[in-house]
Amino acid sequence: MKINTIRMVTEKTSCCASMVSVTKATWVEDVYPAILLGGSLPLVWGAVAAGFPSPADEYLEKPLDLNEYVAPRPEATFYVRVSGDSMIGAGIHHDDILVVDRSQSPRPGNVIIALVDGEFTVKRLTRTPEGLELTPENPDYPPIPLHSETEFEVWGVVRHVVHKL
Repeated sequence: MKINTIRMVTEKTSCCASMVSVTKATWVEDVYPAILLGGSLPLVWGAVAAGFPSPADEYLEKPLDLNEYVAPRPEATFYVRVSGDSMIGAGIHHDDILVVDRSQSPRPGNVIIALVDGEFTVKRLTRTPEGLELTPENPDYPPIPLHSETEFEVWGVVRHVVHKL
């Protein structure tokens, strides 16, 4: 059940003096509550080898409940769909679904969903000698410095990324 649509985010601004071109904005497109259909899926016992193949285990672990795995606090968790490419270096791509936890306190290094000057964005919270900034994971986008006059609110910490192969 879709509960809201949010259009937003930071784009490079153009300035006649510097001739910096405007780039495609990144925005959080759809927001979904962290309530999935009930049920669980079987989880194979052991790990899958990403290098050399390993003998198959014939045992299953307890069933995997994806709600429990990605949203242990469903009342504080929401999903958002990403549009844009400012976070590709963090493995966040266009059309990915982010699992966001509002109960987690943001720390430098966390990828967060934030409201900056009235617009939503997904960026990495970074501490610099000048203070905090929101840092993209794509060199085509500039960081967003957070000054005392910046209207800034953290909406949550990104805990998981879901994307199709």
